[in-house]
Formats: sequence, structure tokens, C-alpha cells
Amino acid sequence: MKRIRTVTVLPTLFTLGNLLCGFYAITVASRVLPAQAVTEAPPSADTIQFRHHVVPSFDAHNPVHNMFLCAVLIFIAMVFDAFDGYVARLANHTTDFGAQLDSLADLVTFGVAPAFLMVKMCPSVAFSYRPAVWMIAGAYTACAALRLARFNVESDEKDDHMHFSGLPSPAAAATIAGFALLFFTLRLESNELDHKAEIDIWVQRGLPIFTLMVSVLMVSRIPYPHLVTQFLRGHRSFAHVVGLLFALITVLAIGGYALPILAVAYVLFPPIVYFWNRLYARRTESEPMF
Repeated sequence: MKRIRTVTVLPTLFTLGNLLCGFYAITVASRVLPAQAVTEAPPSADTIQFRHHVVPSFDAHNPVHNMFLCAVLIFIAMVFDAFDGYVARLANHTTDFGAQLDSLADLVTFGVAPAFLMVKMCPSVAFSYRPAVWMIAGAYTACAALRLARFNVESDEKDDHMHFSGLPSPAAAATIAGFALLFFTLRLESNELDHKAEIDIWVQRGLPIFTLMVSVLMVSRIPYPHLVTQFLRGHRSFAHVVGLLFALITVLAIGGYALPILAVAYVLFPPIVYFWNRLYARRTESEPMF
């Protein structure tokens, strides 16, 4: 057995920060009680409300506060996950130990935590279809583990890192966590959006199905763009920078609605393009040649 004598300190600390954020996210989400323990009817935006646009003081007994904090912790973990590999490559100290530790942390933060959060975000469905929701959560966790294991086996230092094979687990987790921000926004008392209670219920009903779709896409071979590599790294035109700036301003202006919309678009657009290209290629091959 080969013993590890040294480890890189800074990348390892970033990876452990990712892991601890995932652990704390699960702890926070566990504070949200099952729907049966809260009320006799499935909760909706009309029955779960609070007044402030931001959380000035965290209320550990408020389910929306806990879901919001869980989502924030997942996003913070994404920052740690992005920087641990970058710091390791910058210091020229990428190791197998770091890669394995990173996958273990990702499984907790981007596999277990989002699945658990999804169950807690859907009391309307979990109230009536508890086994189905938990089975979907288990499928998501299993697919995240398979996705991470496949990435470890197939990744190569010669990869250009422009595309992923299948939906990456951090993006999948960000998509699920984004819905927590949507529920946070819908359940504000100051939110004057028409039919927000109906929207809340329909999102709860659709989220488990969407989570199952995300699970399948993680283990698929559909290419997904590496957004950081394609949009932020290297030299870009001035118009490119201006476009990113206005996109960021738009996201900040829309608030809690923007992130889930963008995340869903990132999840669904590559499969649409992939299957459209395959259908177009099949039609081209079937056309008679003159």
C-alpha cells in the first residue's frame, strides 16, 4: 500500500470548505419538518410567508429561511469547488488525492444536499406522494455518484475543458438550489405578483419531475458547455464584456426569478440542440440523392 506523505494545503482547504458547506446545508434543510407535522393541508405561498426582502436575522424555525440558507450554502460550495482545482493547477500541484477528495466532497454537496433540499421544498407533493418523492431524491443522489465516478475515470489532463459529457453535478445542484430562491421570492409578503400561490403549488408539483430529468441528464452523454471556460477565461472583445455586464445587471434586477430561469435554460437547451441535430442529420440521410 502506497502511503501519502504530503498534501497541498490550500487546495485541500478549499475542498474541505466545499464539503463542510454541503454538510451544513443538509443540517439546515433537516430543520424543515415534514408537511404532516406542520399542517393538515399542504403548505403554499399563502400559508408560509415572511416580511423582509432579505433575512436580517436568521430564524431557525422558519422553513423558508432554512431552505434559503441551504441554497446559499450550496452556491458558496460551488465557489470553493471552482477555486480548489484552479489553485491546484496554478500551483502545479494536482494530485490523485485531491481529485478523489474533491469527488467525495462533491457527492455530499452536489449529490446528497440538493436531493434532500428538493424533498423539503415540495411539501405539497411530499404530503401526498412521499415514497415517490424520496425515490426521486435517491435516484438523483445515485446519478450524481455515477456522474462523479465516470468523470474521475474518463478525465484527462489533455482535455480542453470546453465541454462536459453530461450535465455536471455542480450545475445540477445549482438548478435545484435555484428553486429555493424562487420559493423565497414567491413567499414574501411584499411580493405583489398575481397568482403567486398557484405558481408556488405548480412549481412544487413540477420540481420532482424536473429533478428526475436532471438525474438522467447527469449520466447522459449530451455535451454541456463549460461556462467559465467559454465566457470568462482568455481574451474577449469589448462587446463581450459589455454583454456580460448587462446580463449580470438583468439577473440582479429580476432577483429570485432569474437564477432558476437561467439554470433551467442551461439544463434544457443542450438536450434540445443535441436531439434536434440528430433528427436533422437523420432527415438529411433519408433524403433521396439526385
